[in-house]
Amino acid sequence: MGRSNTFLAAGLTLSLVACGGNAVKPEHASTEIKPSGLNNSDLYEVSHEGRLYVFDDFGTYQEFVSVGETAFRQTFIGAGPKGETLVFGVTGQDKKKPADKVASYNLFYGNLEPATPFYGEMRLDGRIYVFDNLKDMESVRTTGEAALRYTEIGAGPAGETLVYVLRSDNKKQKPVALQAAFAERNKRM
Repeated sequence: MGRSNTFLAAGLTLSLVACGGNAVKPEHASTEIKPSGLNNSDLYEVSHEGRLYVFDDFGTYQEFVSVGETAFRQTFIGAGPKGETLVFGVTGQDKKKPADKVASYNLFYGNLEPATPFYGEMRLDGRIYVFDNLKDMESVRTTGEAALRYTEIGAGPAGETLVYVLRSDNKKQKPVALQAAFAERNKRM
């Protein structure tokens, strides 16, 4: 009897782990969501301690950069592009919403069309990448590099290298508007 209880307990444990494993990676809709109140104008990402943190609220992002933690989050283990834990830092208003009702989740998975103009920041390997196009942000997230860029070494708020991501249509111009957008957002940091 004792041995069969042990096998039963082990089987239940494995079943629970297996069920939990299925729930780890979020299921995201492939249909585009209408903005209806979702902030689709900016997105911020931080690669930190093996996790990828994603924010659609600048204040929440700024708080995370300052203290390395966020008060409210939605976490998906192993769901990042490279198998890392994916953490959506959310506001107090969004903390009880399902992930598919949060702007950062939908922008990250391509379910929400970005606004025009769009602004994005990505902190990766001691650099801050700055974007005016979500597709460029997705590309750098996947590859870890920007093919076309304007770089300012040591110009970040804490001495980071700033990388303004460019495209073939603007590669021969200094990204003045993008530099101004970065400076405006980061003057408080």
